Amino acid sequence: MNRTVPIRIASASDAANITTLINAAFSVAEEFFFDGLRISQAEVEQHLTKGDFLLAENGDKLGGCVYVELRGERSYLGLLSVDPSSQQSGLGSFLMTAAENYCRERGSRFMDIYIVNLRKELPPFYQRRGYVEAGTSPFPEDVPTKIPCHFINMSKAL
Repeated sequence: MNRTVPIRIASASDAANITTLINAAFSVAEEFFFDGLRISQAEVEQHLTKGDFLLAENGDKLGGCVYVELRGERSYLGLLSVDPSSQQSGLGSFLMTAAENYCRERGSRFMDIYIVNLRKELPPFYQRRGYVEAGTSPFPEDVPTKIPCHFINMSKAL
């Protein structure tokens, strides 16, 4: 992967492109247990009022994004998304590093993530990055799934 991919903080005008990217990335990974869109544009806009999306662009094309929310000494990271045509390129790891640095530079000492237990490829990915399991949380009851699932909570010291 080209390590010179520029990263920038999203603005409200990016909401539609972020929504499209997240839904494309998650539909590939989650279609076996979830039908429908992962996120709406209104939800992306709501996220933008509480935290930041870091965007990785290749020219005028959005290649990936990650959401971070500063919460005192702990930060939350979610919605790590890479365009399906760029998955397995290292861009997800590049975005993770950018997000961790972004939060660390703003005073966070820990990063928290929640992953769906059915996504068996995710724990090893995050464990290689230094995350450890820290319990579980229920999956939102209002989100219909094809199979029961829950979140695995993971954390990392920054």
